[in-house]
Amino acid sequence: MANTPTTLKAQDPLSPDNQVFRGDSMLRLIVRRFVRHRLAAGSAIILIILTLMSLFAFLSPHDPARINEANRLETASSTYLLGTDMLGRDVLSRLLHGGRVSLAVGLLATGVALMIGTTVGSLAGFYGGTIDNMLMRVVDVFLSFPSLFVLIVLGSILRGSEYAHLGGGLLPLAVIIGVLSWMTVARVVRATFLSLREVEFVDAARSMGAGTRRIILRHILPGAVGPIVVQGTLQVAWSILTESGLSYLGFGIQPPTPSWGNMLNDAQSFMLRLPTLAILPGLMIFLTVMSINYVGDGLRDALDPRSRTTVR
Repeated sequence: MANTPTTLKAQDPLSPDNQVFRGDSMLRLIVRRFVRHRLAAGSAIILIILTLMSLFAFLSPHDPARINEANRLETASSTYLLGTDMLGRDVLSRLLHGGRVSLAVGLLATGVALMIGTTVGSLAGFYGGTIDNMLMRVVDVFLSFPSLFVLIVLGSILRGSEYAHLGGGLLPLAVIIGVLSWMTVARVVRATFLSLREVEFVDAARSMGAGTRRIILRHILPGAVGPIVVQGTLQVAWSILTESGLSYLGFGIQPPTPSWGNMLNDAQSFMLRLPTLAILPGLMIFLTVMSINYVGDGLRDALDPRSRTTVR
């Protein structure tokens, strides 16, 4: 009996240990929760550094496409900090510009996937019934496609088309990757809409005469932002890996536009003579994808409504 008050205090939702202070905004709570995830916070710093390096790639010491046969396969020096490749091009400059291309493809492809997936998932989850069945069958059809082989076929068609000159194929490749990868987003959004469409505040909005568009955009969709953001981070990582794999196989970003994938392709014949040509772009891909995945894990925890009340 002597321990009863202590037990009750520990379980009291209004105790200081469990209380969310009124001065805390939702953004502050999310940021505080995210920072407590040390791997996510460290990965966010690495990702910011890589992004800044890509954004300021125009400050690179050399032209990434400039060929200099006299300086082929040089090791690191004061002139070429990371050496040169088989055509005498500066490796550091190509890494920076390649990062810009790879990140751009990842972000553009994710934007396309989120736009299509959110639209399909919202309609399927909100209306249900026949519309839900029809849209989910479309999702199943797209999931049945062997994505890698479809991407290779479309990449080979793109390589010989009039659109191949658009940034070395950056924009059309990003659109193709996005169109073939929206299905998971659609399923996540659909599940969220199914769980939110019958809650009290949606019924209240409907009883007050709110239209379907307003209910979807103003009342239900904000509740799905968390899962969409988390899925978006994972989608960026997957898109970067997909672009790198296609470029390595020769069906992605086309030379002379540098990307980490085609840098790996160029380096495969010189692995033993100068292994850094393959190690450096591979390391950049690894750091970027791992950082994005850990940031996604941190955002998932930070946006979890069940954990917000425990943040101090």
